[in-house]
Amino acid sequence: MPLKASERMKIPRQAMPEVPPDERRHHFREVNLGLPPEIASLEAKRCLACKNHACVAGCPVGIDIPGFIAAVEENDLEEAANILYAANVLPGITGRVCPQETQCEELCLVGKKGKPVAIGYLERYVADWARLNLKRAIAIAPPTGKKVAVVGSGPAGLTCAGELAKLGHQVTVFEALHRPGGVLVYGIPEFRLPKAIVDQEVKTLENMGVKIECNVVVGATVTLDGLMHEEGFDAVFVGNGAGLPVFQNIPGENLKGVYSANEYLTRVNLMSAYLGVQADTPVLRGQAVVVVGGGNTAMDAVRTGRRLGAEPACLVYRRSEKEMPARVEEVHHAKEEGVRFEMLTNPVEVLGDEAGWVRSVRCQRMGLGEPDASGRRRPIPIEGSEFEIPCQVFIEAIGTKANPLLTQATPDLKLNKWGNIVVDDNGMTSLPGVFAGGDIVRGGATVILAMGDGKKAAVGIHNYLSKATAS
Repeated sequence: MPLKASERMKIPRQAMPEVPPDERRHHFREVNLGLPPEIASLEAKRCLACKNHACVAGCPVGIDIPGFIAAVEENDLEEAANILYAANVLPGITGRVCPQETQCEELCLVGKKGKPVAIGYLERYVADWARLNLKRAIAIAPPTGKKVAVVGSGPAGLTCAGELAKLGHQVTVFEALHRPGGVLVYGIPEFRLPKAIVDQEVKTLENMGVKIECNVVVGATVTLDGLMHEEGFDAVFVGNGAGLPVFQNIPGENLKGVYSANEYLTRVNLMSAYLGVQADTPVLRGQAVVVVGGGNTAMDAVRTGRRLGAEPACLVYRRSEKEMPARVEEVHHAKEEGVRFEMLTNPVEVLGDEAGWVRSVRCQRMGLGEPDASGRRRPIPIEGSEFEIPCQVFIEAIGTKANPLLTQATPDLKLNKWGNIVVDDNGMTSLPGVFAGGDIVRGGATVILAMGDGKKAAVGIHNYLSKATAS
């Protein structure tokens, strides 16, 4: 007999099992362990299947959330997987790194009187079950004869490629690095998103017919014009991200021991520097680390430093914890792992020793004024509050911007004042047949928003190709 709404509301939100902090801060294995079947089923019973489905409106890729959760409650995991994959070709990834707490779960009706349904936990549960138990055969439309190039194999590019493949188009993804995945493999640490998960999701796309070519730098190896007019592609999607690091431009940034978060995380994640002598790529380890920033990238960097032996590993942020854009779960995990937080603090100079190595960071305390354009209270320096934090490694994680390599090679591509590509409501750029999405359009954003852009652009590309065929 189905549970009444009042009975469902009495079920507490189920916790995700995780590796104990004292153990996990010494290794890079995944922190969250996934829900056991009986816990997943109990969590699914908390869903009210409300009529307006507000949670779906909060999902950038439009997953039928009540539908897949109802299937979990009925223990029909194959049906739950079918519902997930119909809307999202990368559920094993989004179930781990999507900020559900500010999207679907924020709109959950259950959350109005208690804690929302753990939609992200259940998505991960279903995706992991499907990966181990199903040989997925995603429905593919008959071949259209149209070729589409996708630039970049990050979340936007992979999503766009998967959606286009479903529609019957021949898709080739061009990746600049030696391994597909983009920010999913170079930017997000193993303890949050295991590379095996990314590899499996990529394999799913390849099984759908998507071709992936690595070590191709569009803008250098080949141009957009070359793809369209020499390689014979009928449309192009640009999803090469915003991988150029931003620095504070403070004195001492040229000292040895200063990293951008992009370089630091790429060395550790993509180039396997965390393996130490087993890897060809070096990284400074076992020393005091200071990371500046308040987003997920800053959290990834400081937690990585902690795992590489930093004592202390210190996060410096110019606002209070309330204003931090990082996921609440990541902040919680960092604190458990012994990361030191210096809130309302901003670096003003990196200090070095006689040999040119970082020895400390001079910081200044901040107060909070009126809200700025972001809606957060503006940080204001407090006179005479300077102090030093001793460290040997200083990592800047204050944001990224568009790499101009591709756009400079395509002068007719319209850009905004930040160097990001301008697109219309369908995701098309100023060049007919060339679409774009993700961070190269938005600036630095989340994985799921990039995926939403890729999905929207796939619809735009399909409509564009359909009109071209009709004419």
